Amino acid sequence: MKEPQNENVTSEIMMEFSKTLEMFDLTPLEARLFAYLYLYEEPFTLDEMSEALGKSKTSMSTNVRTLSDLNLVTRVWKKGVRKDLYQANTQLFKSFMNSYINKWIDATIHQKDALEETNHSVEKELSKGETPELQQLSHKLQDIIFFHTQVELLFRQMKQD
Repeated sequence: MKEPQNENVTSEIMMEFSKTLEMFDLTPLEARLFAYLYLYEEPFTLDEMSEALGKSKTSMSTNVRTLSDLNLVTRVWKKGVRKDLYQANTQLFKSFMNSYINKWIDATIHQKDALEETNHSVEKELSKGETPELQQLSHKLQDIIFFHTQVELLFRQMKQD
């Protein structure tokens, strides 16, 4: 097992990064395994991964296979090592993230467009006669549309970085 310089910080990063990765339909163990491989940027054997994460070698094999099928993990060769070694495919991870960011941007735009259509309906109703309730709803709707605009901008910034 690799001894991190600061085990607590590494564990916390892995835990929080894993939660993010789970949002991409990875299992908790797949997410933890990828986070571990991503953080250390070096190849590991199934035995080393098993020891590091406290799971069986069989479990590591199954989860590495899944990550490999997603092109998030690559099997590598190292002179003098007879066992299979695996490491995170960081370039594909960036592509993976960009793909999801694009999906989130599209979803945000779609939702914002739908909300703006609703806003047009509310404006028509307001033109017929303003009620305090309708005015309050209109203000809330404007806040929600602004929120979606900000989310879209943040996703676009993430994509550029």
